[in-house]
Amino acid sequence: MFEDDASKARDSSRGYTGRVSLFKSASTVSLLTLASRITGLGRELLMASMFGASAMTDAFNVAFRIPNLFRRLFAEGAFSQAFVPVLAASKQQHGDAATHQLVDRVATLLVWALLLTSVLGVAGAPILVWAMASGLQQSPQGFEAAVFMTRWMFPYIAFMSLVALAAGVLNTWKRFALPAATPVLLNLAMIGAMVWGSPWFARHGLEPIYALTAGVMLGGLLQLGAQIWGLSRLGMLPRIGLSWSALRLAWADAGTRRIAGLMAPALLGVSVAQISLLINTQIASHLTPGSVSWLSYADRLMEFPTALLGVALGVVLTPQLAAARAAQDTREYAAMLDWGLRLVMLLALPCAVALLTFAKPLVSVLYHYGAFTDRDVAQTTAALMGYGVGLLGLVAIKVLAPGFYASQDIRTPVKIALAVLVITQLLNLALVPLLQHAGLALAIGLGALINALWLLLGLMRRGSYRPSPGWGMFMLRVVLASALLAVFLLMAGSAFDWTAMRAHSLQRIGLMALVLLGSSALYFIALRILGMNLRQLLQR
Repeated sequence: MFEDDASKARDSSRGYTGRVSLFKSASTVSLLTLASRITGLGRELLMASMFGASAMTDAFNVAFRIPNLFRRLFAEGAFSQAFVPVLAASKQQHGDAATHQLVDRVATLLVWALLLTSVLGVAGAPILVWAMASGLQQSPQGFEAAVFMTRWMFPYIAFMSLVALAAGVLNTWKRFALPAATPVLLNLAMIGAMVWGSPWFARHGLEPIYALTAGVMLGGLLQLGAQIWGLSRLGMLPRIGLSWSALRLAWADAGTRRIAGLMAPALLGVSVAQISLLINTQIASHLTPGSVSWLSYADRLMEFPTALLGVALGVVLTPQLAAARAAQDTREYAAMLDWGLRLVMLLALPCAVALLTFAKPLVSVLYHYGAFTDRDVAQTTAALMGYGVGLLGLVAIKVLAPGFYASQDIRTPVKIALAVLVITQLLNLALVPLLQHAGLALAIGLGALINALWLLLGLMRRGSYRPSPGWGMFMLRVVLASALLAVFLLMAGSAFDWTAMRAHSLQRIGLMALVLLGSSALYFIALRILGMNLRQLLQR
């Protein structure tokens, strides 16, 4: 009896320590991701001020979106979803030496695949641009510029795919900081390209926005270099075989075949999200010129909460959930999911409230400078509010989907994603004629909510997740505090004409800082008054 009690106490202690460690890791990732998103926002602000929203900015956004689409499909999407669980299980069951060999062979296959993909992408740039945004042909100059920039930027996918491989290894070894920090290098490279490269291009009779392509490629090289340094320090730098025999040996490995087998359904699942993005970009390119850019500027703001909350939790939870599954520790597996979902509700719901009630002031303060007009503010605000409707779902998916990936079940999220794709396009048919580009954003938001709810019900139905006691009171407190926050932000949004304050930018920025600080304090003080103990939440 006493031994059982002691065992339970040790298990409880391990669970508490594990979740506190997870919170610290997630906080580290969030802080570094915040640095990445701040520099990314600075990049977008500079771009909006220098180039505004036009056919040429649409061309760059389309050209940059093409390698990013492939990156999300293969690197951060299907590859990561298949690679990380298998890697974590190998480390748990077979040790470091066997896992290093698996990394060597996966890296060999990946390098060969990337060489072929890059050559095909550069050669097929006109087809890719037409497939992504045929509406750019409304402006021949814009279409030609998009093809030119796509050819120069397409090899970026090779850099980022190798970065994804390195990040998977580093995260599995609980080295979360470096992968979270390296995106800053891309943003700094692009900012430098605009500040110094664009004037140089203009002086030599070249289109200034072309300088951004050089910034993208430099940023990819810098990120890859940082990851190589991190793997070298860890002793996990892969040995890549460039001979035909090495390629055959890598393909014959059971681990690589397992990853390839998991990638097939994962690729279909990620393709669903990217097909939705492709369709939306295609539709937006046929709307008013600037629509692609308005959606892009709004999406940049959405990346703050989705990355700080969803991506950080997903990055930290995925290898830990996979390890818990490999160890058959179902109790810790369910507890980690419950903890992650509570943090999602606690932090994502007030962010969604802010985007819905305070969108115009946010867009005005952040973007309303230089070539960015009052009309651009209104159109970007509409898109941001559409995205904001689905913020809770977008963040929750980052926690719920790893619950399936950890069990090496990728088929179920794929089936759900396929159904949601159909639903999203039906919503587009209804919403775009009424709301134009904002209808595209709203359809994505509503689709994300449906996707998250479906994933949650799937985990509960199979018995993988059961909500811990106390959810009812927890949600009541969060909803009441969020309602109070909404009232405060509506009052702050109507108290000042944020767009008209363009000439007084410092005053406008100061007011925004006060409002955001005040709203954060109001929300957490309200939670405390309502009886929520945040420290206890972290200990749960």
